[in-house]
Amino acid sequence: MADGNTITARGIPAAIAPPRAGTLQRLARRRSTLAFLMTLPLLAVIGGLVVYPFFYAIELSMLNKRMTRFVGLDNYVFLLGRETFQLVIFQSVLFAVSAVIAKALIGFVLAHVLHTLPARGQRKWRGMLLVPWVIPPAISTLAWWWLFDPSYSAFNWLLAGIGAAPVPWLGDPGWARFAVILVNTWYGAPFFMIMYLAALKSVPDQLYEAAAIDGASAWQKLRYVTLPMMRNIISITVLFSLIVTFANFDIVRVLTNGGPQDRTHLFGTYAFQVGIQSGDIPLGAAVSLFMFPLLAIFAIFILRGVSRRTKEGL
Repeated sequence: MADGNTITARGIPAAIAPPRAGTLQRLARRRSTLAFLMTLPLLAVIGGLVVYPFFYAIELSMLNKRMTRFVGLDNYVFLLGRETFQLVIFQSVLFAVSAVIAKALIGFVLAHVLHTLPARGQRKWRGMLLVPWVIPPAISTLAWWWLFDPSYSAFNWLLAGIGAAPVPWLGDPGWARFAVILVNTWYGAPFFMIMYLAALKSVPDQLYEAAAIDGASAWQKLRYVTLPMMRNIISITVLFSLIVTFANFDIVRVLTNGGPQDRTHLFGTYAFQVGIQSGDIPLGAAVSLFMFPLLAIFAIFILRGVSRRTKEGL
């Protein structure tokens, strides 16, 4: 005994001696078990709202229209043979890629502009620029529909004021595609802005100071300091936006309803038209599932690059 404390064989008081390995292992097991139990509600929600509907959609897509007979891949073969669905694939890829590139570029520029502002002014402008992303898309798209409306178009009124001819914004396939891409860009660019702004604030100022000492120009700082430090954030943000943009429904539904002549249909709107409005639920399920392989290709390509850069950084 020493001062009321038991002395271990190594001369360390038992009160401060490290616990045995068996105790640590039991504690770790209890913590992992507790963590698993705490995630069970979330896993149940994911299983009920994501996993089960996904596999149920696969099952539906392999049934006939009356859902009484298994037809295998006949629905997919039928869709691929339709010119309208081939156009839907092209339009979905064009819409998603064009909108994401535009949102990424605009968000990158806005993030850099905000990053250079004083803190007080930055908060004010950041709040105002986030408004398009906060407003529900269906409501904001109604306002855009009024701006594009052929009879009362505010844009055509401005064009008439300078003597230009009116533009059939929603009546011409090319202009209609441009309109839906523009609205999606307006809605999604603030998300890119806030993500890139957070990434910019995480770049150490010492890197810019070292680059300035070496005589780097503003473009060289952007190319060799900012972009390498933001590559993973850019990749993840682009991937997330691709998933959301591919699954877009409300903007096209409200603005053009897939017209004119089915030239603005996306996977979501065409699946709704075929599955719900036309009553062919298995065929509509097959349409919606065509997004999965396309998104899987994008995800594998982007995440592989993120993983490679992370390993190189380590």
